[in-house]
Parts: sequence; structure tokens; C-alpha cells
Amino acid sequence: MKRGIRLKKRFNKIDKFLEIPEEVITNKPKITILGFQELVIENYKNILEYEEVFIKVNTHIGAININGFNLKLIQMNQEDLMITGKIDSLDFEANE
Repeated sequence: MKRGIRLKKRFNKIDKFLEIPEEVITNKPKITILGFQELVIENYKNILEYEEVFIKVNTHIGAININGFNLKLIQMNQEDLMITGKIDSLDFEANE
């Protein structure tokens, strides 16, 4: 048990020294919003729902709900996805 804690502390020091972003090391999603027209989500798992007015994206820490109009999934790969359209709101459903 103590060995695991020591290793974790050591990796935290290395990460800070190398200035590695937290979202790269963990599975936490990173959300980037450009105006009200474009949204990029990194570190997602899959898409749970996809409609023109609502998109639900599953992540390792919960779901992200995107509400708007004319929503389109423009780009999707293993690391991130891009959504365009008129984005009205985002809400989150954390895993417990």
C-alpha cells in the first residue's frame, strides 16, 4: 500500500516538472467552446444520444449534455470530437 502511494507522488512530481496537462495523464474530459457555434470535447468514451437539438456524450467521469439547434458532429476520432451548430447550453451528469 505504501509503495503505491510513493509511486503516485513520484509521478505527480514528474508530471509537474514536465508541465504535462492533467487531462493528458488522467481520463478527465477537456471541453473547449469557441463562441456559440463550435465545441470540442477531448477524452470522451462514446456518444449516447445524437439529435439535431441534443447530443449526449459519455466520458470517464460522467455525461455531457449539449443543447442547441442544428447540432452536427463534424469531426470524431479516438481522442476528440467536434460539434457545430447553435449551442444554447451544456449540463453535466457526474458518475457516482
